[in-house]
Amino acid sequence: MRALAAVSLLAFATGAFAGDRLLATGGAQEIEGAGGGGIVPWALIAGYGTKDQIGGSAFITGVNVKDFDLVAYGAAVGFFDRVELSVSKQNFDAGSVISGLKLKTETLGAKVRLFGDTVYEQDSPWPQLALGAQYKRNTDMAVPTAVGSARGSDTDIYLAATKVWLAGIGGRTTLLNVTLRSTRANQFGLLGFGGDKESSRTLQPEVSGAVLLTDKLALGFDYRAKPDNLSALKEDNASDVFVAWFPHRHIAVTAAYARLGVIAGKENQNGAYLSVQITL
Repeated sequence: MRALAAVSLLAFATGAFAGDRLLATGGAQEIEGAGGGGIVPWALIAGYGTKDQIGGSAFITGVNVKDFDLVAYGAAVGFFDRVELSVSKQNFDAGSVISGLKLKTETLGAKVRLFGDTVYEQDSPWPQLALGAQYKRNTDMAVPTAVGSARGSDTDIYLAATKVWLAGIGGRTTLLNVTLRSTRANQFGLLGFGGDKESSRTLQPEVSGAVLLTDKLALGFDYRAKPDNLSALKEDNASDVFVAWFPHRHIAVTAAYARLGVIAGKENQNGAYLSVQITL
């Protein structure tokens, strides 16, 4: 985390931090810190930096469902629209299960754009493609171990493909993203990784879509399939429907209705999602 902060400060000091890409082309930051949708990383590189610039973003997100609360925050730096480095923390209040219980993870992410350009290669059938990794560490494994989790840290690997049509649905700018993730994380890693039911990696699909309704307002959705590794606790897939508002080029506010299914044995964990992001 200190290394990422140092890189950011250096970029500001040298004047390299700038942003000339189109509005919203850095995506939001998903809860694990990568540039993308609320719960799905996209092939877009965080920030507004072009191939000659360094960009970046910082975010804080709160999720409030029926019995639980999650707060996530972090930052990402995009280098020359090619490489992204991110860092984030996730704090999950599970006091409805055990009084005072909080589950915490730390995530370090990296993403490399392999080829393609989501916006400017409109005549190409190929989307922008990026390969990413997220190293996650659970800071307290007492509860995850008790429910059968196999390990306290692991690395998710994903391949994301993103395409933008400037004259898409209804003539509006439209985005579609498909991500394939290799993972064994339980509840995004909050309950550790792997378990008694399944300890190997599995491939899980993720999808996002969005339409820019006006120059400052977007409507979209995320869907993320998740493994079900623990016999003691069933895990459902996650989804959301969101509205993103850009009151200023460097500020984004995203509100969503999230459906997280069964968490820690408690059903119908649906509720509000709110995220604020600053992008450079």
